[in-house]
Amino acid sequence: MRLTARSRVHELIEPFVIARKAYTEAVVVEVEIEADGAVGRGEAAGVDYRGDTPDRMLEQLSDLREHLDRGEVLDRVGLTALLPPGGARNAVDCALWDLEAKRSGVSAAVRAGLAPLRSIETFVTLGMDSPAAMGAKAGRWAERYGALKVKLGDRHDMARLEAIRAAAPRARLIADANQGWTLAQLNDRAPRMAALGVELLEQPLPVGRDDELFDYRGVVPLCADESFDDRADLDRVVGRYAFCNIKLDKAGGLTEALALAEAARGRGLRLMVGCMEGTSLGIAPALLLAQGCEIIDLDCPMQLVRDVDGGFGYQDGWLRPNGPDLWG
Repeated sequence: MRLTARSRVHELIEPFVIARKAYTEAVVVEVEIEADGAVGRGEAAGVDYRGDTPDRMLEQLSDLREHLDRGEVLDRVGLTALLPPGGARNAVDCALWDLEAKRSGVSAAVRAGLAPLRSIETFVTLGMDSPAAMGAKAGRWAERYGALKVKLGDRHDMARLEAIRAAAPRARLIADANQGWTLAQLNDRAPRMAALGVELLEQPLPVGRDDELFDYRGVVPLCADESFDDRADLDRVVGRYAFCNIKLDKAGGLTEALALAEAARGRGLRLMVGCMEGTSLGIAPALLLAQGCEIIDLDCPMQLVRDVDGGFGYQDGWLRPNGPDLWG
């Protein structure tokens, strides 16, 4: 068994701005695992606000390669003892799923008990900009896409939402504050958000202030994102949020993400699937997870100047299963 890893840089069509930072490119780590003449692939962007950068992932993968150089056989169960949750483990876990599919001739969807995969509609994300600019873009996008996600995080947020709703009166709307609000702002804005038809708000408060949400008085459902990575975080979010956002990079791969989804449902949480920056190679495993989620946010490849060969295409915001050639 042989593992190779490399970083790749993918240019964005335009800068993507959120409350924390602005992105001009997507830097990912691609992993290949070869065994018995078959090659499995996986991709991860990491979780940058956790210090989980591509450089750090490559360091972790170099350490993991030493185990393989000693002749050890790697599988998805043993992987959890060798790498912590995060991007490196995600890339390897997904590569192992792909390798298993190629060696067995049985697709990852079948192995996960999720076949046949259905087409899903993703929310398409509007990065932060002026209210006028976001409204204009929403009007254009609403001609093609039926579901819009709005990035928020400062004092102009309600003006943004009002401009977007005026320009896209029939679109489904969700929003993401990326930890940018206070509880007072949340309670002030929530009734107006509900009146605008916002279906869900992600991570309004900074991580560590989740207990303040016991005093949330609004009706718009809240979704934990930065406060929620894996099963260890369930106690922190249950009772404070209605939804949890599961991302393969945060959970450490498809294996943990599927287990996390089952555990979260068992605790009464509703499910959203999201993504970090990346290509369709990173999104393909998340399509399996998306089969059981209410809210789908898997639009990252749409932001790229060029996706990988065999990517999804995203016709009118829909992801349609495109066979196992890309992954699984």
